[in-house]
Amino acid sequence: MKRRSFIGRTSVGLGAVLISPVIMSFQYPKRAKKGFKIKAYKPGRFLSPVQCVTPDDGFYLHTFYDVCPLSPSQRYLVVTKFPYQQKTPMWGDESEVCVIDLHNETIETVYKTKAWSFQLGTNVQWGSTDRYLYTNDIIDGKPVCIRIDLHSEEIKSYSGAKYDLSPDERYIVSPNLLTMNTHQYGYAVPDRIYGRPDVFTKDDMPNEGLWKTDLESNETTLLADFSQFHDKVEEQDERAFYEKNINYLFHSKINRQNTKIMQVFRAQVNNKGREASLFTMDTDGKNLIQCLTRNQWNQQARFGGAGNHPNWHPDGEHIVMNCVPTWLGYKDMLFCQFKFDGSDFRILSEQHLGTGHPSVNADSTYLLSDAYPHQKYIPSPKGELPIRLIDLKTDQEQMICSISTDVGNNWVRSVKGETGSHYKLDPHPVWSRDYKKVVFNGSPEGRRQVYIADLSSIV
Repeated sequence: MKRRSFIGRTSVGLGAVLISPVIMSFQYPKRAKKGFKIKAYKPGRFLSPVQCVTPDDGFYLHTFYDVCPLSPSQRYLVVTKFPYQQKTPMWGDESEVCVIDLHNETIETVYKTKAWSFQLGTNVQWGSTDRYLYTNDIIDGKPVCIRIDLHSEEIKSYSGAKYDLSPDERYIVSPNLLTMNTHQYGYAVPDRIYGRPDVFTKDDMPNEGLWKTDLESNETTLLADFSQFHDKVEEQDERAFYEKNINYLFHSKINRQNTKIMQVFRAQVNNKGREASLFTMDTDGKNLIQCLTRNQWNQQARFGGAGNHPNWHPDGEHIVMNCVPTWLGYKDMLFCQFKFDGSDFRILSEQHLGTGHPSVNADSTYLLSDAYPHQKYIPSPKGELPIRLIDLKTDQEQMICSISTDVGNNWVRSVKGETGSHYKLDPHPVWSRDYKKVVFNGSPEGRRQVYIADLSSIV
């Protein structure tokens, strides 16, 4: 199945010019750089120096814990600036894509978009150089990928949406972003109708799944539909459950070797629940396999919680995530690793319990993570969350630093009766490209900000 889109008007109200049969191009208004001061965060208190690298004039966020917001040269940092916080995102409101020059201490808005959320911001990603940024926008009522040329200020829009970008910048993949809020707020775009996320029906199942857009031809193709996922579920009871109910896709992630895609698969019963499991496939959709079953994912930990946050290991062969491996005799949430086909399952640390958003460096010597406010079994100063660093060679843990992420409502993600997760802020610590720095979110003064910890003297 294929689809094409004709883009006529952009989010910023500019007319688009057709430069190929389907790709649109337009110029973004001239930008102005603003100077600001990068400030030390509680100097001398922590294991390593930490700086607040965003201005105090608004609400900022980097993207996610597996998307490096530092440019390939590491001179620039890309962030989202929200129009507000403590309020449900509204269809039509705009957030800003901002580039920070860490050397000159300047910030500039390079694009404004209607496609944003409080967990991923504008889901903006660098290409393979400091020249291009990729994000989404709402054009003609549909989420589509936008490429920002920082040199020429040219903007290109494509026919499909982006959840992740291939390392060679040749294609993007994404589930349907309009339905993502129905199973978890904060990772896609605002609801078209306030408080009423788009939902799938049984009639949508054969025509929905994971979409892939070729950025050269601008052809968007259904790479894997829901029935293809069903066919790869080996446990009969689980397959029957998924076939009976309404399916959705969550995180879609391409490994850095550009050989595999990891896909979180979900189902809802009466528009409730998640019931996740995990799949991988080749980038052409072949060799689809379920690597973590629904039963394995949803085991409950002794101190609360179930499996969460799968992430590609830098080797492109393994996946790192929090699991509760009861089938191996464990009762707690642990940092785990397994191969793309589910084999080679191992516990990365039996001593340190799993929390937050885990990732490892290239040679698997260090594991980085954070924690949630309710995970009281991880020590941290009162009112703050830890940025955790575990030496996997010695199995010793150090706290890089700690920070508050409370943006109001005492860490409860939303107010009763309201929709969305607009009070939620996760640190989402992410490695720099050389694994010498860590970028994370925080709000020690109640305002969303972005921080960088320098680990060069430690790792």
